[in-house]
Parts: sequence; structure tokens; C-alpha cells
Amino acid sequence: MDTRIETLGLIGGMSWHSTATYYRLINEAVAAERGGHASASIALQSLDFAEVRACQLDGDWDRAAALLVEAGRRCVAGGASTVAICTNLMHKVAPQVEAALDVPLLHIGDAIGAEANRRDWGTLGILGTRWVMEEDFYAERLARHGVATVVPAAADRELVDTIVFDELTRGVVRDASRDAYVDVIRVLAEQGADAVVLACTEIGLLVSPDDSPLPLIDSAEVHARALADVALGRLGEAASVG
Repeated sequence: MDTRIETLGLIGGMSWHSTATYYRLINEAVAAERGGHASASIALQSLDFAEVRACQLDGDWDRAAALLVEAGRRCVAGGASTVAICTNLMHKVAPQVEAALDVPLLHIGDAIGAEANRRDWGTLGILGTRWVMEEDFYAERLARHGVATVVPAAADRELVDTIVFDELTRGVVRDASRDAYVDVIRVLAEQGADAVVLACTEIGLLVSPDDSPLPLIDSAEVHARALADVALGRLGEAASVG
């Protein structure tokens, strides 16, 4: 039996709350597969989210890309054979990160697209930050997997984005915010969504499948599961769109 574990490079800290979720889920999957004291080999670069957030607010995506590129290079220097960005929004700069590294980048959108195909969900509602909901970089990645998307109306997009940055990325979880998200999900169901992707890696800390009127894809969970498969040598369809 091959007991080697591939080293994963995680670009995290955006926020650290969801990065902790990635770390836990990847290690749980490796331990369940290998048993004993087995755990994942991980080169983690946890960025200062305050610096990244300032780039977002300033619209300085070149600076943001440079921060993530440097973090990715440090992951590779630490032995990583595959790198991942542990956040949905910062996949806005994934092309720059991917171009700068000489190892694969496992894109979160590919993991989500593969999960939607596995469950035969042709249309996903997107809940995330305003850039993820409003710009093309995220929906276009899902479209490569044949997955259509719908997004909330403008007022609901503003509400969802505000809760992400004022609460969830600061570790604040409120019942009223959960109720508000559930109301938005109901509207996405009316728009034809088969399921909803929690397209911010912190939203899974707020909304569970038991809360939702639609099935959920927790982006952090499916991305972490795909990364665990890489670590265990089971590189599957989530890692590539071909």
C-alpha cells in the first residue's frame, strides 16, 4: 500500500476562520483514510486579512494578486505539489497565481462544478461577496462544467455581502443573519436554482443544510474534500475542467 502523502499548499487567512475549517476537514479525511496517526502534509501561508481587505476596498487587485502569488511561491518552497486559495473571492486573481506557479492550482470553482454535476444540479444560486455574485470570473468557471447560475437581487446582494464582512469574517454568527440568508435562498429557489453554493467559505459557519429550503454546496467543504483526494493520490475530476 502506498502510504505517501502529497504536500498541499494552502493560501489562507482570508479569513482565518474558514482556513481553520479547511485544515480540519483535510486532516479528518486523511486520518479516516489512513488511520492511526496519519495526517495531511500541509504548507500553509496565512495572510493578514486586513491587508488583503484593504486591497479589495481600494480596488487594487494587482497588489492583491502579488500578495497571493508570493504566498503561493512560499507554499511551493515548502514542498507543496498542489496549491489552493482558501477563499472564493480571491479566485478573482487565480489566473495570476496559477501563471506564477510551476505546480497546479486546484480552483474552487472546479470542485464546486464537479459536485454540482455529481448531484445533477444544473443551476446553482450563488451566495457570496458582491464581486463573486456580480462579476463573471466565478460564474464563468462554473459554466465550464455546464452549470448555470442565478444571483440575488441588488438589495439582497448588498445584505449578503455586508453580513460576510461585518460579521462572518470576524467570527460573528447571528441568528437574525441566518434568517436573512434563508429568506434570500427562498428567492433563489423561485428563480430556478436547484441548489445554492455557499460561495464564501465562511457562510457554512452560519447556514447549515437543516436551515436551508434548498440543497447546499458548502464551497469550503467540497474544496477541502478535493484537496484531501489530491493529498491521498486520488486526483479526480474536481481538480480540472480538462
